[in-house]
Amino acid sequence: TAISISAVTMFSLALFTDQETDDSTFTTGTIVLDPTKIDAMDLTSTAMMPGDTKTSSVTVENDGTVQLRYAVSQTSTNPDTKDLRSNLLLVIRTADTGAGTDFATDGDYCDDATGTSLRASAAMGASGNLVGDPTQGSQSGDRTLNASASEVLCFYVSLPTSAPNAVQGATTTTTFTFDAEQTANNP
Repeated sequence: TAISISAVTMFSLALFTDQETDDSTFTTGTIVLDPTKIDAMDLTSTAMMPGDTKTSSVTVENDGTVQLRYAVSQTSTNPDTKDLRSNLLLVIRTADTGAGTDFATDGDYCDDATGTSLRASAAMGASGNLVGDPTQGSQSGDRTLNASASEVLCFYVSLPTSAPNAVQGATTTTTFTFDAEQTANNP
């Protein structure tokens, strides 16, 4: 009996072991459009006349940590039933490029209208997609911005000289919506 107890004790003391651990930290990326820069866009006009154009630049900036894709859409009211929204024409271009009085020489991103056309002249209407499509996934015309990158868009709203007398004294409010989404794992 004494022999069997010492054999068990001998086997229980002769074990080699090892253990390693690893701490992993997981952090998600962010998709953030700079709200201050988008809020700086100003197309408000109080006494627009046929032939007038109102222009505003807007800086779309990715303050997030990963690449994003964005689109721009709009909705317009018709509170007085005069349908000004269907008579206003909207063009959207990227910032001025090339020679002449581009931003590098005169400080105005949009005065030459030499940037790439993102939306050809068309009536605003009640609602619609202006640049790309806010539907999830990659759509024709969507714009991409890397983390910490930005681009300037130029909005030109005009009331053509052919506008009917019926829109005299009319009012519409247009809400421009900038929708952004991740590009990673989002075909």
